[in-house]
Amino acid sequence: MTNRAATIGQRRRDGHDKVTGAARYLADLPSDGALEGIFVLAPIAAGRVRSVDAAEASRVPGVLRIVVPGDLPTVGPIAHWAAGQSVVPLMDDRVHHEGQPVALVLASHRLAAEEAAGLVAVRYDIGPARTDFAALAEEAIEIKDWAPSNTLVGSVAAGIAAGSISVDAEYRTADRHHAAMEPAAVLARFEADHLLVDTSTQWVFGVKAALAAAMNLPAERVRVRAPVVGGGFGAKGSTWGHEIIAAVLARETGRPVRIILPRGHSFTLHGHQPATRHRVLLVAAANGQLTAIRHHGISAAAMNEDYVEHGTLGSRTMYQCANIETSDRIVRLNRPQPTFMRAPHEGPGMVALEIAMDELAVALGMDPVALRIINNAAVDPTSGKPFSSKELTRCFEVGADRFGWARRSPEPGSMRDGPVRIGWGVAGALMSTFRFAASARATFGRDGRVLIESAAHEIGTGVATTLALIAAEVLGVDPLQIDVRLADTDLPEAGGTFGSSTTSSVGSAVQIASTRLKERLEQLAGEPGLHPREYPEVLALRRLDSVAEVGQWAPKREDGAFAMNAYGAVFAEVRVDPARPVPRVSRCLGVYSVGRVINPTGARSQAIGGMIWGIGQALVEDARFDPAAGRFLARSLSSYHVPVNADVGAVQVEFIDENDPVASTLGSRGVGEIGTIGVGAAIANATFHATGMRVRDLPIRVESLLG
Repeated sequence: MTNRAATIGQRRRDGHDKVTGAARYLADLPSDGALEGIFVLAPIAAGRVRSVDAAEASRVPGVLRIVVPGDLPTVGPIAHWAAGQSVVPLMDDRVHHEGQPVALVLASHRLAAEEAAGLVAVRYDIGPARTDFAALAEEAIEIKDWAPSNTLVGSVAAGIAAGSISVDAEYRTADRHHAAMEPAAVLARFEADHLLVDTSTQWVFGVKAALAAAMNLPAERVRVRAPVVGGGFGAKGSTWGHEIIAAVLARETGRPVRIILPRGHSFTLHGHQPATRHRVLLVAAANGQLTAIRHHGISAAAMNEDYVEHGTLGSRTMYQCANIETSDRIVRLNRPQPTFMRAPHEGPGMVALEIAMDELAVALGMDPVALRIINNAAVDPTSGKPFSSKELTRCFEVGADRFGWARRSPEPGSMRDGPVRIGWGVAGALMSTFRFAASARATFGRDGRVLIESAAHEIGTGVATTLALIAAEVLGVDPLQIDVRLADTDLPEAGGTFGSSTTSSVGSAVQIASTRLKERLEQLAGEPGLHPREYPEVLALRRLDSVAEVGQWAPKREDGAFAMNAYGAVFAEVRVDPARPVPRVSRCLGVYSVGRVINPTGARSQAIGGMIWGIGQALVEDARFDPAAGRFLARSLSSYHVPVNADVGAVQVEFIDENDPVASTLGSRGVGEIGTIGVGAAIANATFHATGMRVRDLPIRVESLLG
């Protein structure tokens, strides 16, 4: 972008309202006399609801109705791409997991609903439950999903025979929760025969499609809007049961219905990142060149659902090797439904690959940065496709220089500050590039202001600021003259704000719409080269209050000839006191290859947030699951830990100067999630360098470093 645009980009459009508390989340908005709903959750992992005694709960003043299993009409089938789960709560009496809704209290105000929910007495027939992921890992099954469950190139047996050094180990990551600032909420109401839904979502058009199908309504009679969204990280990227039930009850009662999930309910009702286990074999020749990669990954799944973490995506793509075998499987369990969580698939899977690469470097007696550079793939090793653009080697080179890697003493435990041991670790990062069809409208008014409209979403990523910068660059106007409207299905359609796709997809549509708007203004003026200050004069001359153009963008079919990813190199320094062996991250550097960076300030902020997320994966985030009780032990942010300021040392981000014209008209790829990947592995590798203790399970626990 121009220097001016980059400078203006430092002003987050939503920043003032968020830091001052002026931002209003859905739960903060007036409810217009809505009935308030609170779920009653099952304390068992499997079985059936035998009976519900709601007599005492019904006597609470303000309670209007208590919904029990079987009370609601059966909803229509929902396309899997729009739904977070296939089983809508309360449709029958089966219990599939602890924390599943088994009743819902509707009351005239929230406090009454909460009080009554605690008085609903439910009796169960407890059934056998599958809860122990580790014990049932051998029962992993293959399912069909958006990515292949198996890949094979060459022969791993031949690769083993050709190599001389190998690593073969198991790696594990924990169940993790999204822990967004704002728990999910929905407000549904009917106006005449039209359904209007306000919900905290990352995909208004996905919710619209799901509700239209579930309610058997024509799509044109459903409108979905998202107010300010206080973080989603994937949990709000699909349609969940509370949204469908609110709409059903709004139609049944003839009154608005609002359901706000309490913090504790968010741990079981709209997804989490499942625990994963990985078996990784790496084989290399004496010079470090990989001769075989085998990566088998499994993830914990729900009983009736097919969500799988494709944790082997990085192993299929990251490094050049003639013999690669991968597989992804799930284990069906009586657990809540998992879902996408910031940097799904590669986020957990690259932990295994990158710790294994560090182990291989140690076995070879080779520098871990050099090992990665010599194995950097020039083309996708599984598909054979060329990369649209890839500057991974530059990431490692620039990162090593900035971090001072040349000063690293390779011997574990050899770098010290008094009794404190210092460790330096490195890891590579790869994130698939997702792109979705998008449209946007650009309008210029006689008052000199520009309006950009699209059904994209502001979920804390600064997308409104970035879209304004894109339009400003095309039109030549000050970004502060541009207003942005988002997250309403009455606006031009866009895909969900997930998969690090919004800037590339919606941004390209905004660029096209703005270009057409500029051309239209020049046509109205009858001459090219119009100065932006002349735009209002043109409208006045033509007696027009405004003029608008729509831009549409979608990935091209021919783009499929390329492999497309974001890449990065992560360097971490940890300090470990032997008297209390808890790794402390003193500094972390990420260098990224993501195509053209549209908003440097916003991109840097996203990468820093992602790296802090990676620190959480490495050190503190663990939704401990008790197989005996069949439940997650955490139900609040006091028991589910996320990184705080004291956990985060100096964090530095750099981007490689790059342009990827295949990925988007802007030359950009995704930024939002690549920052989380590689951090956990880099910290684990740094911990080994500091202590000589190899950690293969994240988060790192003190007992793992006690010898």
